[in-house]
Amino acid sequence: MSPHLLQHPLAAHIITHLRDQTTKPATFRTLAYHLGLLLAIEATRDLATMEKPIHTPLEPVTGRVLSQPLVVVPILRAGLGMVQPFLDLFPDVSVGYIGLERDHHTAIARSYYCKLPPMAGARVIVVDPMLATGGSAVQAIDVVKTAGARDLSFVSIVASPEGIALLQQRHPKVPVFTAACDRELNVQKYILPGLGDFGDRLYGT
Repeated sequence: MSPHLLQHPLAAHIITHLRDQTTKPATFRTLAYHLGLLLAIEATRDLATMEKPIHTPLEPVTGRVLSQPLVVVPILRAGLGMVQPFLDLFPDVSVGYIGLERDHHTAIARSYYCKLPPMAGARVIVVDPMLATGGSAVQAIDVVKTAGARDLSFVSIVASPEGIALLQQRHPKVPVFTAACDRELNVQKYILPGLGDFGDRLYGT
């Protein structure tokens, strides 16, 4: 399954400024939020709905409302930067947390925290701004599937071909939504051209 690439002029504009090394953390956070809104809308455009009869000020009418619970699961810590757009768009969304920390020498992530809400019957969206090697994404999806998730997707801001390939190999039925498909990973397993360490740039560390 090919990744769903966000096609919007504003997305391209934001990605350019996120990549720019001169962009300060406060601006970076604002831009990441705006891009997160676009991605959240794109990743949920097929959410299930049901009919709901209401009364307008003029007459009765049957509208449609969301009928499926939504769970968003950020991979800590950088994934926290993608949660707020979902909270603002979907007030009843539940949030789970998966803590994975990458070893900078081996590029392998270790788990240090996991807290998940009920998954049965929900659309589950795992978010991590950088899909690099794909190892963290695969681990996180393994965890939410074990917890009962059946309808799920993965959302990133920037993805590498290597990360996309691994995720498609290990979880071929999980759709991937991203704002940019970059060229490759370097020897340190960072995405090129990328935008650096997302968490560091988001929080100024």
